Amino acid sequence: MTLFKRKIRAFAARRHEWFARPSMRWLAPHLDQPAFWAFNRRKVAMGVAVGLYSGVMPGFTQKATALALALMLRVNLPAAMVVSLYSNPLTVLPLYYLAYRFGRCLLGETGPATMTAPPGLFSLGPAEWLSQMAAWLLNLGWPLLVGMPALGVTLGAAGYLATRLLWRWAVVSAWHGRKVKCESS
Repeated sequence: MTLFKRKIRAFAARRHEWFARPSMRWLAPHLDQPAFWAFNRRKVAMGVAVGLYSGVMPGFTQKATALALALMLRVNLPAAMVVSLYSNPLTVLPLYYLAYRFGRCLLGETGPATMTAPPGLFSLGPAEWLSQMAAWLLNLGWPLLVGMPALGVTLGAAGYLATRLLWRWAVVSAWHGRKVKCESS
């Protein structure tokens, strides 16, 4: 067993200690199930797909979406939660622009795609900022609304396939390494 695999299994085994704490005990019946911590290629690949899909969602819903989908689909929960971290304040605008362009492409819109800057948070009062933010989002409209889930599904499918292929490559390499080692002995 590789060092990485031992570390992952040790991490997953500590979950019983976490859920034994008084503050976490109420979560144990829901989250302390073997299906959510299984370290096999199907569960991890689906966890990666769920995390990549959830990472495209608006910032405050990413973790909730990853958690809900992981629980509903019974996939590897740590993989889903960790992979959704690819979306952060540095990557959110490029992701949303990509989702906007992807949505325009899917809707068949042509012409120059211009995405105006969002309203500044600190230059306006809270009520005025919310109304301008709503107007900004409505201006982006359908391309962004269609593009975000479509980009999430596309990234999730690519992540699923990449995880399955990399896992398969690692297994075949290990088999080959053991075969060569046995033949040389």
